[in-house]
Amino acid sequence: MAYVSSLHDIDRTQRGRAGGKGAHLGELTRIDGVQVPDGFCVTTDAFDRALSTAPSVGAGIERLARLGPGDQDGIRALSAEIRREIEKITVPAEVAAAIEARLVRLGDRAGYAVRSSATAEDSPTASFAGQQDSYLNIAGPEVLRHVARCWASLFTERAVTYRLRNGFGDRTVRMAVVVQRMVAAQAAGVLFTADPITGNRKVISIEATLGLGEALVSGQANADRYTVRDGEVLDRTIATKQHALHATSAGGTEEREVEPGRRHQPVLTDEQVLRLARLGRRIEAHFGCPQDIEWCLTDGAGSVGAADGVGGADSASSVGPEGDFQVVQSRPITTLFPIPAVAGDGANHVFLSVGHQQMMTDAWKPLGISMWQLTAAGPMHEAGGRLFVDATRILAAPDGATVAMVSRSDPLTGDALRTILDRGDFVPPAPAAKPTDPPPAPAEPPAPLPTDPAVVDELVERSRRSIEELRREIPTRTGPELFDFIRTDLTGELKPTLFGPRSHQVIMAAMEAAWWLNDHLADWLGVTNAADTLSQSVPGNVTAEMGLALLDVADVIRAHPEVVAFLEQVDDDGFLAELPALPGGRDAYDAIRGFLDRYGMRCPGEVDITRPRWSERPSMLIAAILANVRGFEPGAGARRFEQGRREAAEFERDVLARLRALPDGAERAAETKRMIDRVRTFTGYREYPKYAMVSRYLLYKRAIMREADRLVDAGVLPDATDAHYLTVAELQEVVRTHRADAELIRQRKADFARYQALTPPRVLTSDGEAVAGAYRRDDVPADALAGIAVSAGTVEGRARVVLDMAQADLAAGDILVTTFTDPSWVPVFVGIGGLVTEVGGLMTHGAVIAREYGLPAVVGVQDATRLIRDGQRIRVHGTDGYVELLD
Repeated sequence: MAYVSSLHDIDRTQRGRAGGKGAHLGELTRIDGVQVPDGFCVTTDAFDRALSTAPSVGAGIERLARLGPGDQDGIRALSAEIRREIEKITVPAEVAAAIEARLVRLGDRAGYAVRSSATAEDSPTASFAGQQDSYLNIAGPEVLRHVARCWASLFTERAVTYRLRNGFGDRTVRMAVVVQRMVAAQAAGVLFTADPITGNRKVISIEATLGLGEALVSGQANADRYTVRDGEVLDRTIATKQHALHATSAGGTEEREVEPGRRHQPVLTDEQVLRLARLGRRIEAHFGCPQDIEWCLTDGAGSVGAADGVGGADSASSVGPEGDFQVVQSRPITTLFPIPAVAGDGANHVFLSVGHQQMMTDAWKPLGISMWQLTAAGPMHEAGGRLFVDATRILAAPDGATVAMVSRSDPLTGDALRTILDRGDFVPPAPAAKPTDPPPAPAEPPAPLPTDPAVVDELVERSRRSIEELRREIPTRTGPELFDFIRTDLTGELKPTLFGPRSHQVIMAAMEAAWWLNDHLADWLGVTNAADTLSQSVPGNVTAEMGLALLDVADVIRAHPEVVAFLEQVDDDGFLAELPALPGGRDAYDAIRGFLDRYGMRCPGEVDITRPRWSERPSMLIAAILANVRGFEPGAGARRFEQGRREAAEFERDVLARLRALPDGAERAAETKRMIDRVRTFTGYREYPKYAMVSRYLLYKRAIMREADRLVDAGVLPDATDAHYLTVAELQEVVRTHRADAELIRQRKADFARYQALTPPRVLTSDGEAVAGAYRRDDVPADALAGIAVSAGTVEGRARVVLDMAQADLAAGDILVTTFTDPSWVPVFVGIGGLVTEVGGLMTHGAVIAREYGLPAVVGVQDATRLIRDGQRIRVHGTDGYVELLD
């Protein structure tokens, strides 16, 4: 059993023995042109041997593993107890002997950096930066004691909490320790081979400071900053350097003042910056992904410890060109969003997030991604568990119509696109038409759409009959034939509902009429967002009807106290079977079952077919039902709809009367009345196509999961949900061959876990740059949060920051603050006073329903769930598009 290994004998495959830091350092020694400080690794075998001498530590780890991430007091107490026990351990004789022999080889009079290297750290999913301890300039006789302290630091409170939040178990993580020789260095710093802020893979970011790099990473020293692209230093910021951290001759470190003449001098020359950038690219190429690299610059006399253990410089001048770069750590940058892969030309591309359009910015599983790609009207590219549309060609069009349309719906995305176009460095302008080119033939305009409810009724009835036919037919299809049947249904039935010309014409008629009303009534009468009030309680909105229907369910349940008490204790999805045994339980069962029969295909993130539906997990509705029981009187659903209808009618009468009093008023009033009628006739249909889609998705999913169950019975898959990590085509092949790639499924699960921690950008380039838009407004008060005004009115109340609808414990009048809402959130809309979301636009589902319910709403408020505290009083300005924080 090897308790110690030279770094030169370690490579990246030995994370289990050397930990993440040790494995990466060993791999770095294998790269030509990369210099790594000499040293060795005390392996995890030594850690296991030491812990075997203290059984109480193992018992403590078992207790710690049973704690949840929310039990901070328990974590704090138990982790401190485990650390104390480990620090009391005497390093076993055979481990001590192996370490001391290595120190003799390095030169036992030298100072050393003793650095923690846990098996979970520096992984593709989590860096663990700063979570465990390292010690600098340690004298040889003190190394053993500090090795034990590194072992103990595996159980700092911060490290345990970090592991819990990132899904690493305390039972499986082990600690190695890297020991490296320290020699005086002139400077140290960090290098990112991709811009850590924007994600741009072509930009290198470098930070440099005098003395020990630990002063930089701990925030004790100011750093010079350099930006490099394509072999050129694009930008440099030279910091004022008041203090620097240095190694002392007696061991340890101390902070010293920087001499006045050096405080404003650059740490690196441009030549050194470019040499360091080339070194970074070499390391990145070897590891195959962008790297976060720690480096130091020596005087050429030898090796050093680490950027968190660099020797100090006593020179009175700026760093000279004779220095020698040493690489002391390299880890993957875990926060970068992946770039969509586009086959072919290698040209620049601009991608738009589909999730921001569909109100689903969470990561999708592969089955859901591939099903949506089959459903979509055009090509979509996957990256980071999300989908993106390549908008490059339409952005290059000379008329700018795309940016204008996007800006109207989502100003942040529109501003990001304008930023890219204005820079002129990414999307080339479309070539001008030659004088000899014939003008393009005009598109044949569709037949005028009459303002007639029968138009909508016909579309809905056709879809309803098609869904019923699918319900009858799909159970008869099995095996590979099922997947061909689903593809045929998608093409022949679902896509015409979503994208057919008549369906599109109805939706656009409602949107254009609403825009017309907002623009003209603001101009003629000074009325802002008039369409918001005029679209309250429109007929035929299946999503709005769903929220009111759950109020009717609450009316049934409210009459039976035993049922209410039972539901307050529900913690699983088997509760429906138990309801009929309670007094009034049969009525409650029938009410909930009836709601699920009509709306059970819905759920949070419903565009991902793998997400559990309400019919599969009805407990997701309990919080909303109980809130309705507590917050409303019987008959609230009908009253709510009638109140909205009455307010819209009264507003219509007032607007028309005011218009008739204007010059040319009769003509203006007549045109306005025509537009109002179109809004109220066609707006309700806006929600139907998605309802039809998820209705079909539920039927597809049931049939697919029956096949998955058969694969489990046949021993092909260990669990039916493993099918979620295969694409539609891959799953069809598994069904055909009865052979599944277990390693592929395992990797897909690991990828999904990593993707869940990423935040997708609205706009992403093929350089990896996430381009952030901004609200360029001067009408927002200082300290207010800007957003998009999507539903008129002003409301003040208690903010409730809710990320999971199933946990939405909302009181009447509360203001819901969340990342995004899709139709599944509508049941909680009926009781709240206002809505604030981070994602959204004028025509997204949450905005449409907020207007219909007369709910003041502001969407697209960046970082709303972080900037607004749960319980804080806020004021939502739904007419003007901003949120005030009142306390």
